[in-house]
This record gives sequence, C-alpha cells and structure tokens, in this order.
Amino acid sequence: MSNVIQLLPDSVANQIAAGEVVQRPASVVKELMENSIDAGATEIKVIVKEAGRSVIQVIDNGKGMSDTDARMAFERHATSKIRKAEDLFAISTMGFRGEALASIAAVAQVEMKTRTADEELGTQIEISGSKVIVQQPVTCPVGTQIVVKNLFFNIPARRRFLKKNSTELRHIINEFQRVALANPHIDFSLTHNDVPLFVLPKSNYRQRIIHLVGKQMNSHLIPVNTFTPLVSINGFIGKPEAARKTAGDQFFFVNNRYMRHPYFHKAVMTAYEKILQPGMYPAYFLYLEVDPDIIDVNIHPTKTEIKFEDERSIWHILTAAVRESLGKNNIVPSIDFDTDGSIDIPVSGKDEPVFEPEISVNPDYNPFETEEKNSSTKAAVTGNTFMPREKDVEGWEQLYAGFGDETYTDDDSSHEMPEGVPEQQKIEIHGSGNGSFTGRFLQVKNRYILTSVKSGLMMIDQKRAHERILYEQFIEQISSGKSTSQKALFPEEITYSSEDTAVMRELMDELGSFGFRIEEKEDGKFEIHALPGHLENVNGKVLIDGIISDFKTGEIDLKAKVREEIAGSMAKRSAIPYGKHLNQEEMTVLFDSLFACSEPTYSPSGKLIVSILGNDEIDKRFD
Repeated sequence: MSNVIQLLPDSVANQIAAGEVVQRPASVVKELMENSIDAGATEIKVIVKEAGRSVIQVIDNGKGMSDTDARMAFERHATSKIRKAEDLFAISTMGFRGEALASIAAVAQVEMKTRTADEELGTQIEISGSKVIVQQPVTCPVGTQIVVKNLFFNIPARRRFLKKNSTELRHIINEFQRVALANPHIDFSLTHNDVPLFVLPKSNYRQRIIHLVGKQMNSHLIPVNTFTPLVSINGFIGKPEAARKTAGDQFFFVNNRYMRHPYFHKAVMTAYEKILQPGMYPAYFLYLEVDPDIIDVNIHPTKTEIKFEDERSIWHILTAAVRESLGKNNIVPSIDFDTDGSIDIPVSGKDEPVFEPEISVNPDYNPFETEEKNSSTKAAVTGNTFMPREKDVEGWEQLYAGFGDETYTDDDSSHEMPEGVPEQQKIEIHGSGNGSFTGRFLQVKNRYILTSVKSGLMMIDQKRAHERILYEQFIEQISSGKSTSQKALFPEEITYSSEDTAVMRELMDELGSFGFRIEEKEDGKFEIHALPGHLENVNGKVLIDGIISDFKTGEIDLKAKVREEIAGSMAKRSAIPYGKHLNQEEMTVLFDSLFACSEPTYSPSGKLIVSILGNDEIDKRFD
C-alpha cells in the first residue's frame, strides 16, 4: 500500500494559517499596527484604498529591522519575543506568534521598506504569494513601511466572501479604534481613499476617547479607579442617560491589549441593574492591569480572547468598581432613612457602671397548650394571623351580582380564517352575518389577547401581531411608491461614532424610501427632519438606533431584500410594546387589521402570532 500522508508545502501551510489570522482587510490593519507598536513607534499612519481590497499601507517611525531580520520576519513562527515555552505565560507584547507577516504574504502582494537608526541604507523586500521577488538595499527613513496590495488575489473564493466596501471599512475602523484607545501616547492617523478619517495626536485616555467617540461623550464619562493585589482597573464608564440601544462603545483592555469577554461584560451590566432601561448598553472603556502569569493570551489566533486564572474574583472586583464609581457620582440612589433629625447615639463615660442586658421571659408560656389558650400569643409571635370579623365580610354577595347571567351559544354564524393560515390553525370566528367580529376580547398580562372561537380559545401575541400589520403597510407603501413623511416641528440631532456614521451613510437612501428625511450636517452629526407619516408616538432617534443595531448584528443584509429587512426592523421597533394595556376598541382594530394581512399567522421574523387551544384540549383539563 502506497503512502498517502505528505507534508504540506510552506505556501499552502501559510495560506491555511492566513485563514485563521487574516480574515479580512481589518485583520491586516490590526496585525501591522500591533507590530509597529512593538517596534516602539511613536507615530503610526494607516492608509487604505477601497476598504483595503487594493491597498493597505502602514507607516511607522519605530526602530526598524536589519536586512536579515527583514527577511526572517516573513518566515512562519519567526519572532523576537519567545525563546522557550515558558515565555508564553509572561507575554506583554502584541505580535508574538510570528504568523502575521507570513500569513499576509501568503495571500497578498507585500512590499516592505525598513531601516534602523545605525544604518545608512534600509532594506526593500517584495513578496507575492509567499515567494520573494525582490530583496535589495533602498533609501528610506528610520522605521518600517509596509504596503499590502490585492489581498486574496490568489484565493478568489476568499475574496468573494468580502462584504461591501462600506462594511469592510467599518471593520477597519473598529480595529483602528481598539489599537488607538489602548495606546494614547502614540500619534495615529487613518486615511481612506485620500480622505483623512482620524488624526489622533498624543493625549491621555480621556482625550483619546473623546477624539474617537465624539465630543458629546465628554460630559458623560465617569472615571473608574480601583487597585487590588489581583487586578488594577482604570478607565471610564458612561452615565446611564448616555446609554444606547446599539452596542459598540464597550471596550475591555488587559495589559493594553483589547479583548472580548462576555463574562466581564455581564459584570458591568450587573452594576447598572435597576438604573438602566432593558435593552440599553452603557459605554465603558476599562483598562485592566494584571500579572501576565495569570492570563493566557494564546488561546485564539487573533488574540482577542483571553483566559484568566481567577475570573470569578475579577468579576466581583469589576462589579464593585463600577458600582463604586456610579455611587460616587450620585448615579446609584442612596438609602435615605426617614428620621426627624440627628440620631442620638448613647455614649457611656469612663466611670459609669456597665450592666448586663436583661431578657424578659414569660414563665407561664407552654407551647403544648391548646390553640385557643395561646391564640393571642401566636398572633403576637407570627404577626400574620388574621381572623375575619363579621363586619369585614358583609355584602360579599354584591361581588357576584349578575355573574352567570350572560349565556354563550354556538348558534352564531361564522366565517373562515383568511388564507395563509395552516390547516391546523384554521378556525371559524363567532360574528354577525356580515362577518365582522362582535365577540369579546380579554387581555392577559398586557401581552396576549384572548378570544373565544368556534374551535376553542384563540391566543394572539399583541406585539407580533402589530409587527405583521406595520410590516405589510411598509411593504405596500414602498411597492406603490407612496411613502408619506411627517415633518418634525424641531429637527432632532443625533451624533454617532465613526462606525455608526459609516452605517448611517449606507442606510440613508433606503431609509428615505420609507419616509425618513435625514441630513448629515457634519462628520458624525445628523438631523432627523421627518419620520414615516403613519408612525405615532415613536422616538425617531431610538428607532434609527435600533435599525443600525440590527444592521451591525447581521439582521439586515444589504445584498438581499434590503427594503424588506429594514421594513421588518422598523416594524419590530415601532410595534406596541409588551405591557401596554389595550381597550376593547383597540383590540378589535388590531384583530381586524391582523386578519386583513396576507400572512396573519407569523411575524416578519417567522415567529408564531396566533395559537388555538382546541375545545378537546380544554375539555381534557376538566376531566
């Protein structure tokens, strides 16, 4: 039998590694920026074109590399940070795996120029698909310049999986922000298609946050400072009134390394309990300093997931630190005891005698005596005993006056449910001869609408029902081109971060087709001049925040059925909420509108709206 197991060529192995390290242009930006930081750079410039598809250039003024190091840097697992396995548990630098440059060079065309301060000439290297094309001396400034061209040129399948330029640019901005927030002592700049997006001078942490997120955040930042032998926590959290429905301004850093940590995120959210509305996300920028020996940053190729030795203890410290900061700024309400004035605390003098406390005991108490003899004692002990007096129950018959007088029969005429309802859900509705519903509705928990039908008991989810109604109204208006707008008396101003600004620009045309009128006044600032005409009591800012949140979480796909997806998101955000009381007229209108829809059984997201509890099942419950 012939041998079938063979070693992969280096070029193929590098492409496989690139699949883990280089997922999109933003991955290249992240890796190259971190390498520049490790090189001691104080100024880093990032230049991209076509969202990184054609060009990604990173220029730094770090210490540079010799000609030998420049060539070795493109070999797999070539690194200056690790000499033995134990070094993996004492890592304080960024790029330590030695995979980034090798992986990038395997799937792109790379040109690097680098020079150290003690050399007159630098080194130029050109690599295409892991093959070295050129290595020669060159004149260049101290530091390193890397240009990555035509990413995934040799893997067309990977290139096809890239999203639109606006989406890829958002990911690049995300990675740029994470690195810049962790290193305020470094000058950063980001340019896209020759347009500067960020120019960040050296500053402190607070100023760096304001430069990246926006000036409006300055008045909402609350400092956090906690030191323990296990972890030191510094940074800022946002005030509850600045919380938003869209996630995006939540950042954790460990030893100046960005990390994702859902467990610690829950710790912060726990600290905001009862002072934040459900579904809102507070901003936070928290920097943790720990001993490198108690964390493992080597559990994920992109090094964004970090394992802690004692996560539970850090969880409690983090929650306490956030609560302490909220309390110091009078965000968390304090306990205010009802007192008439100052509290008198008795203070004994030096020579005053000390007496033992006296305990009063009832010597006649017998727990084995009959209940009648001890009823007064029992009432005094429990404090909950209540014996109704005769006058307390007088007139109870009035509570049931008229009960049972109404009768219900099955002799009323009926009509069938609209088409589109599955066979098992088809019912006949009690009503008058012309088919309009005349029965009674019952609202349960301000969430469900119940009504009697011939086949049993119908249960309707009121929010999902309204979602379906609004969704079909939106779609009909878009199809007919008759979207109406309701002009706002005063334009509402909204300010977004760079990431959300990019999303907003991408959605503005489509939102306009639904009746929104939005103008961008300056970079990151927008004004809402009009909302869709038939939306009532809807906060425009909250509605648009929700649509942006859906887009960022992947619930809106701009490549397919974008208007249907936005219509679904708008319906979800505009529908009557759970907990809203509806009167009989409102429930009747909701019911009639629902069954006038083309698909009354399921919401736009595919969730069940109507359910029937059959007569047979009801009867079984009383067998």
